[in-house]
Amino acid sequence: MTLLVLSFLVLFPSLLLVWYLHIPRSFPPLPVIPIYVSLLGLWSSMGQDEIYERWFRKPLEANGAVIVWFAGRWSILVSRPEWLTDIFRNEDLYVKAGSQIKNPHSVIATLVGDNIINSHRNWKLYTSIMKPGLQKKLFDTTSLLQKSRKLVDVLIAKGQGPIPVNDDVQKWAVDVMGEAFLDVEFESLGNPNDVPLESLQSIIKATLFSPIYFTFPDLDRFTWLLPSRKRAYEIMREFDDRLYTATMEMIRRTSKSDKLSHMLVDAYLTNKITEKQLRDNLKITFLTAHENAQQLVNSMFWQLGTRVDVQSRLRVEVLGLSDIHPNPSQEIINTLPYLTSVVLELLRLFPPVSQLINRVAMQSAVLGGDLPIPKGTFVGWNAWAVHSNTAIWGADAREFRPERWGSTVDEMHGRFRRETVRGTYIPFNAHRRKCLGQGFALLQLKVLLFVLLGRVRWVVDPEY
Repeated sequence: MTLLVLSFLVLFPSLLLVWYLHIPRSFPPLPVIPIYVSLLGLWSSMGQDEIYERWFRKPLEANGAVIVWFAGRWSILVSRPEWLTDIFRNEDLYVKAGSQIKNPHSVIATLVGDNIINSHRNWKLYTSIMKPGLQKKLFDTTSLLQKSRKLVDVLIAKGQGPIPVNDDVQKWAVDVMGEAFLDVEFESLGNPNDVPLESLQSIIKATLFSPIYFTFPDLDRFTWLLPSRKRAYEIMREFDDRLYTATMEMIRRTSKSDKLSHMLVDAYLTNKITEKQLRDNLKITFLTAHENAQQLVNSMFWQLGTRVDVQSRLRVEVLGLSDIHPNPSQEIINTLPYLTSVVLELLRLFPPVSQLINRVAMQSAVLGGDLPIPKGTFVGWNAWAVHSNTAIWGADAREFRPERWGSTVDEMHGRFRRETVRGTYIPFNAHRRKCLGQGFALLQLKVLLFVLLGRVRWVVDPEY
C-alpha cells in the first residue's frame, strides 16, 4: 500500500506537468522554441538580441512562424509580413485578448485590466473617449522643451565620466506623460525625494517581468504558498489607488481641459464607463506612454553613442535650426529630414515593444491562405523579426542606416506609411489598432534630440 501511494505521489505530478506543458495536437507543424528559452533570464545574462539570434531567427525566417511558450500557454508567433497583415486587418477573427482574458487571475491582469490596448469588446468605446487626447493634430512643444532641458541639466550636473542615464530617463518620461496626458505634474526628475507613483513603477517592472512568474502566470494562484505574489497584488492595488487618487484630486483642482484624463473622468461621471474601466485606462496610459519612450531613449543614447558619425551629422542639422528657432513648434521641428530619418531608423532597429502575443482566433482559420490556425489559439507578432529580416530590408537590414528612408520628409513619411500597411514596419502595430499615440511619441523623441544635441556630445562608456 505504501509503495502504491508513493508511486501515485510521484506519477501524478509528472502526468499533471506533461498535461500542462503539452503542445495541442491541432497546432500546425511549425518549429517549436524550447520552453527553457523563456526562462533564460533566471540564470543567464544573455540579451534579447542574443536569444533571438540563437533560437528564433533561423526558424522564423524559414517558416514565417514558430510555436512558442508565452505567458502560460503555447502560442503561435508570426513574422511573415503578409500573415501579419492578415492578423491586423481581421480584427473580428483574430481578436485582441490581453491578460484580462488570457490569465484573469494573474498579477499583470490585476494591474492592466480591460483597456484600450487589450480590449476587443470595449475598444470602440474607449477609442471614442480617448482618441482626441492621444491623437491631436498639433501638440504644443513648450512643455516638451522645458522637460527635455531639465533632463539635460540633470545629466550635465552629474559631471564628467560614466553617467548612467536609465533612472533619469524614466523620471523624464513619467513627467512628460503625466503633464501631456494626465494633466498631473509628478515632478519626479531632479527630485531628491521618492515620488510614490514613479517609485512604484520601478518595483512593478521588476515584479511583473520576473521570468518565472511571467512565463508561468498560474503560479499567481498560489499566494498562500508564495508570499512574494501576495505582496505583488498589494503593490498593484496600491499603484491603482494612488494613480486614481492623484487624477481625481487634479480634476477637483483644475478646470476642464483637452487632456486625456479629463475625457476619461468625464466619461465616468456621465456613466459611459465604470470606475474600474476608468482606472484600467489610466493605468495603461501611465505604463505605456512612459515605458515605450523610456526604452526608445535608452536605445537612442546607445546607438548615437556608438555611431558618433550619425550624432555629428544630426547635430549640424539641429544647430542650424536652433539658430533660427530656439523653441521650435511641432510644425517646424517636423521639417528636419535627417532627424526624421534617425527617429524612424531607431524605431526600426529598437522597437520598444518588440514582441506581443495578445490575439486569439475566434474560429479556425487559415492565416494568409497558408497557415492553419485552430480556434482558441493565441497568435502574436515579433517586430524585431520583421525589421531585421534581410529578405525584407536588404543585406544591411541589421545596420543603422537612416539614409534608407529617403532624402525628404515627405518621402520618409510615404515609406513609413507603405511599410506599415505592408506589415514590414510595425513599431506602432498597424491598421485599425495602431497606436493612437504614435504622433506624440515621434515628437517627444525629436524634441529631446533637438535639446540634447544642442548642448552635449556623448559616447558609450567602453566598460558598459
